[in-house]
Amino acid sequence: MPKIYLSPSVQEFNHYIDGGNEEYYMYLIADAMEPYLRANNIDFDRNQPQMTLSQVIADSNAQTYPLHLAVHSNASSDSAAGKNTGAEIYYYPTSADGKRFAEILANNYKRIYREPGNVRVIPATALAELRRTKAPAVLIEVGYHDNRQEAQWIRDNIDTIARTLAQSVAEYFHQDFREP
Repeated sequence: MPKIYLSPSVQEFNHYIDGGNEEYYMYLIADAMEPYLRANNIDFDRNQPQMTLSQVIADSNAQTYPLHLAVHSNASSDSAAGKNTGAEIYYYPTSADGKRFAEILANNYKRIYREPGNVRVIPATALAELRRTKAPAVLIEVGYHDNRQEAQWIRDNIDTIARTLAQSVAEYFHQDFREP
C-alpha cells in the first residue's frame, strides 16, 4: 500500500485577508483529503498543528515515505499585498520524483483553479520542506490568501482542492482514482 506524509501548513501566524489563517484552512484541506486517500488505499501520516517546521521535517524523516506533500497558501510582499494570484507548485531541482509529482499536480490543479494559466511548477532549493526531507517532496501554494478573491476561492473549494490533491497522489502511484 502506498504511503505519504501529509504536511498542511503550521503557519497560524499567516492570516487570511478577511479572517482565519493559513494553518486553519490548510488543515481543512488535509482533513478533506483523508477519505479520498483511504478510498484509494493510500496510507498517510500527518503533522500536528502544534509542531514547528523542524519537528514536521524530523517526523517525516523518522520513517521512509515515497512522497511528502506540503499544503500551503501564499502571501505577497507588503508592497504587492492583495494583487497577486496563482498557484505555485515547488519541488527540489535534483528530485526527479518530486518533479514528476509536481507536474502531475499542476496538470490536475489547472482543471479546477480559477486561472489555469497561472498554475506554475517551480524548482526551489530554499524551502526547508523540500531541501531537508528524505522523501521526494512537493509544496503547493494553493492560492494567495492576501487576495480577497483568492482567499474566498480557497474557502469555497476546500473539498475540490482536497480531491484534486488526492487524485494527483493516486496518479503518482499509478492508481486509478476511486471516489469514497
